[in-house]
Amino acid sequence: MDKLEQNKELVLEYFDAISGKVKTVENIDRYVDDHELKEHIMFFDTIFPKYELHADEVTAEKNRVVVLARLKGRHEGELNGIPPTYREVDFKFAIGYIVDRNKIVDHWMIADQAALMEQLEIKAEV
Repeated sequence: MDKLEQNKELVLEYFDAISGKVKTVENIDRYVDDHELKEHIMFFDTIFPKYELHADEVTAEKNRVVVLARLKGRHEGELNGIPPTYREVDFKFAIGYIVDRNKIVDHWMIADQAALMEQLEIKAEV
């Protein structure tokens, strides 16, 4: 298997390892060496406990892997001042990873925040 395929497999294995489960530091550390990403994962697990990740499309080039994905979960924790609504959400996001020595070492993410707010039935202040 070439390096591009190995990097894609690492990211898909990582998605599978944390999807639908309580995110533990030990489990995340197996795949991630990016402090900000670790904090992000733990933060979102308090808002959407045991959230699921679904990879819709995965591409790789050099040491980068980009995933078009969805997060599915139930809003049970405060999100930017928004109290829990207990609504189910399913929103799209794109995330890019830099992989080095079989670990994710950096990332960026763009999420469909408007879709998330709509699913939570939060109206924007004008």
